[in-house]
Amino acid sequence: MKEHPLKGVKTYELNMMPDERGFFAEGLRKDWKELLEGEWVTQANISYSYPNIIRAWHKHQRGQIDYFLVLKGAMKICAYEEETAKMAEVIATGEKPTLVRIPGKYLHGTKTVSNEPSLTIYFVTKLYDYQNPDESRRPWNDPTIVPTEINGKKDDPRVGKPWDWFRPPHK
Repeated sequence: MKEHPLKGVKTYELNMMPDERGFFAEGLRKDWKELLEGEWVTQANISYSYPNIIRAWHKHQRGQIDYFLVLKGAMKICAYEEETAKMAEVIATGEKPTLVRIPGKYLHGTKTVSNEPSLTIYFVTKLYDYQNPDESRRPWNDPTIVPTEINGKKDDPRVGKPWDWFRPPHK
């Protein structure tokens, strides 16, 4: 398990067990206490996104936690803390399945970064309430989202600029 600079943002690489048929992996277990921190899943959702599709920004006001598992393609998953302007950025792929934990108190969003569509299952700790949704939303290109650091790095060239989901990953 890897912890990211934003408290509660974690990644957990799944244990792949390959054999001549393919592979088997456990996607989520209730006894992964270090990852789950006492929470448990109440709903599972599936998301299919075409290349370059952005689904951002939103957060949950009532303590929901999201667990993303990309099954196909590749996805950039970002969490942004408004108070400190710190950002966590994770690239998750179907090639190396990793569970990504995002506490809902952070603004978060995704972008499919592969040339093929992404297929993601995500588990949440609160049921979706159709009458009173637990979401506040911001535009995907909100110019007020300006990170002061990304994954703990203040020297990242994207720091101090409005977040650009389409900026090429050049170093």
